[in-house]
Amino acid sequence: MFIRLVKPCAFPTVHVKNHAAALCSSTIRDGPGLSEFIQNEIPKGETWETYKGKLRREPGENERLRLPPWLKTDIPRGENYTRLKSSLRSKKLHTVCEEARCPNMSTCWSGGENEVATATIMVLGDTCTRACRFCSVKTSRNPPPPDPEEPENTAKAICDWGIDYVVLTSVDRDDLPDGGAAHFAKTVREIKKRKPGLLVECLTGDFGGDLRGVETVAQSGLDVYAHNIEVVPELQAMIRDRRANFTQSISVLKKAKMAKPTILTKTSIMLGFGESDKQVKNAMDLCREAGIDCFTLGQYMQPTKRHVKVVEYVHPDKFKKWKEYGDQLGFVYTASGPLVRSSYKAGEYFVRNYLQKKKKLGEMNLP
Repeated sequence: MFIRLVKPCAFPTVHVKNHAAALCSSTIRDGPGLSEFIQNEIPKGETWETYKGKLRREPGENERLRLPPWLKTDIPRGENYTRLKSSLRSKKLHTVCEEARCPNMSTCWSGGENEVATATIMVLGDTCTRACRFCSVKTSRNPPPPDPEEPENTAKAICDWGIDYVVLTSVDRDDLPDGGAAHFAKTVREIKKRKPGLLVECLTGDFGGDLRGVETVAQSGLDVYAHNIEVVPELQAMIRDRRANFTQSISVLKKAKMAKPTILTKTSIMLGFGESDKQVKNAMDLCREAGIDCFTLGQYMQPTKRHVKVVEYVHPDKFKKWKEYGDQLGFVYTASGPLVRSSYKAGEYFVRNYLQKKKKLGEMNLP
């Protein structure tokens, strides 16, 4: 059957005649790509409880650390995964799930019991004007202009997918006068117009420090405003683009809350760059003092050899301790684990239930 799907360059196309072969053809076309097979090794009997490998590089060491078993995931697959991927291609939409090579892509797109089927759509194109050392999204000083039809096309696609929660994020667009804020806001309004009950989270950049852009997005009708601090304050200059910094990021989240006090605010941090426990604790303290509602912590994973190397693979037990500390600080929700990302299905399940409960009670004054 597989031989009939092969088209040698010197021969004409062979038409597939039976249903099984046609199904196989569509599965190959719409399923995971080669890069997804390469990056998702299947664990071979080793568990995090028994793992004895090296988890931290010492100063001066350049060899990359071996990936521990708790960071190895299954190949992306499933009916919803295939359907969403096909829809994205046909509508020329981008997801940060694919661009950032997220390890949770298959499970987030599929949903399940006590989980929300989610997708993280990247608007304003797929080319960023910044170059953070951890990020695999392509960069350019002069990216193509945004597609004016993207807000409407995005809304149509999302409302057809049957998902419960969508995250809209974007590349940084320092080349645009408003950083893309109006485009972001229009996309939210188009979604809410078609499906008012669908929860929308916007994970934005810092708009170059122009807080008018933050206000535009915060007042667009979204439910959650997210902006990531990315790393502890002490490592900002080394890891993030020079145009980004911790103070500016905190001001974004404060402004979002001021612009619309009823929304949830959220931020995320990556571990594994060599930060100390004291630095992580301080970052969490500062975020809670700033009134941020939700906080997530996850493991940094080097996307390519061109990016900054992992200094440490943080043990799952340490992530559990940070979860406990976040709860003690009073965050509405704290997600902490090696595979946790800022757009994370478990958090979205909690946020959905939290917001729905608040709306039913008519008490949207969040703690």
